[in-house]
Amino acid sequence: MAAPRHDHESHDRPRSAVKRARIVETALRQFADRGYHAARVDDIAAELGIAKGSIFQHFGSKEGLFLAVYKRAVSSLSAYLDAPEAMRRRGFFATLRYWLERTEHLIHEDWAPYRVTLLGNYGTDLSLRREINHFLVSQDPYGTTAFVRFGLERGEIRRDIDPPMIVSMIDWLMERFQDALLTEELDPGLFRRQGGGAERTKARIDQFIRLLQGAIGATRGRAPRRDRKSRRPASG
Repeated sequence: MAAPRHDHESHDRPRSAVKRARIVETALRQFADRGYHAARVDDIAAELGIAKGSIFQHFGSKEGLFLAVYKRAVSSLSAYLDAPEAMRRRGFFATLRYWLERTEHLIHEDWAPYRVTLLGNYGTDLSLRREINHFLVSQDPYGTTAFVRFGLERGEIRRDIDPPMIVSMIDWLMERFQDALLTEELDPGLFRRQGGGAERTKARIDQFIRLLQGAIGATRGRAPRRDRKSRRPASG
């Protein structure tokens, strides 16, 4: 009678998970330092003191490794509703402004996840980008759905737009705008440097918030334009 395998496997699984986590953490630093294309699996394996084949055994390919690294990087970043309670009490758009104003400060606290996020957004192949998009949509790592629900419950967001569409708008617009703020710090060659320092950044954030409010913000106590015209007093 063959010996049962489950005891052996139960011991192997924790060790395998620890090894996988070590590979991801090392690869995160390597990708952040060198970029997606310049980072080499051989160098990651050498730093860890393991065979390159061991990395492929866990992740299948360099693309699979980067996807795991990207997921780890994004999952380490804050969700919208992780903002301080005092800021959340001020509302949806105030919370958005809080995260935008924090963008450039956060990269100095732990720049590697932001660098990897930028690489995933702009510095990888199309097939890998599809996998990244699927992860962002299916897992909602920034908690955008809950954040939009928060804005709806406070009456700050229009109810005549399908909430999933607002979620997509927030995800896309915030990602692009924050990336534009980040690239001047992390990757000045990726986008044209705008200059102007903190004052220009504040002005850009103000403009962004106003545009977003105009697009999805609720208009409390204000009648549609055609109704206001219909209430104009008749002449005579």
